Amino acid sequence: MSKTVLVTGCSSGFGRDIAKVFAAEGWNVAATMRTPEVESELRASDRMSVLRLDVQDRASIDAAVASTLARFGSIDVVVNNAGFGLFGVFEETTREKILEQFEVNVFGMMDVTRAVLPTLRKQRSGVVINVSSGAGVFTLPMISAYCASKFALEGFSEALSYELLSLGIRVKIVEPGGVTSTRFGERSAKESSSASPIADYAPFVEGAARVFAELRQARSLATAEEVARVVFEAATDGTERLRYLATKDIAPLVEARRQTSEEAYIEMMRSRFAPKL
Repeated sequence: MSKTVLVTGCSSGFGRDIAKVFAAEGWNVAATMRTPEVESELRASDRMSVLRLDVQDRASIDAAVASTLARFGSIDVVVNNAGFGLFGVFEETTREKILEQFEVNVFGMMDVTRAVLPTLRKQRSGVVINVSSGAGVFTLPMISAYCASKFALEGFSEALSYELLSLGIRVKIVEPGGVTSTRFGERSAKESSSASPIADYAPFVEGAARVFAELRQARSLATAEEVARVVFEAATDGTERLRYLATKDIAPLVEARRQTSEEAYIEMMRSRFAPKL
């Protein structure tokens, strides 16, 4: 029998490509999104079920899980991919937007995981894959709330992996970054457009924008499909490996964060974003 994967956030970006890769590999796929009524491309496969799942709506989560089980009989892998980023200076970001950031990136991911765990626990097998970010390893200014949400995801995932290991359930973290072929940056830009600028931050914001422009120019332009392939590897390699770096673009910063001294790393980052006097 074919195995089944449930993927959140399939309307675009990583989620769409993750669903395609699993389907191409012969898996049953529950491709979930907030607005499945506008989806057409992913309906092409007989193995594909396109379902409504809004991670901020627990009833929709339960319904999507139940529908997947009714159609395919099991869930072997869940990929928590749904998420978005807030861009802007922290002081300019409203409390309501930060709550939404955590509702989607953290609490929604937890609710989906909670909904599938009874099935995985009964099977004594399964894989939970949480899509993190380079921003869950190192931090950058202007995305403090997003970094906080991804650090929370990483900590939760690691702790959960210890709890589930004895039940035959593995937890994996996939860390992408630097991918421009998604709508993630587009939504982040929209989320920042409603902020009320504080003049005191203007020199810093201008300097940070230059740094980010340089980083974008240095990217090797990894694709969403490449990230999807790493997700598939995490789901199928049969190991207890926890973290998978999905794109080469962020490797230097990840290595600097994890392999250099605290003092050297912080000094390097501060020097990049220090005001040019």
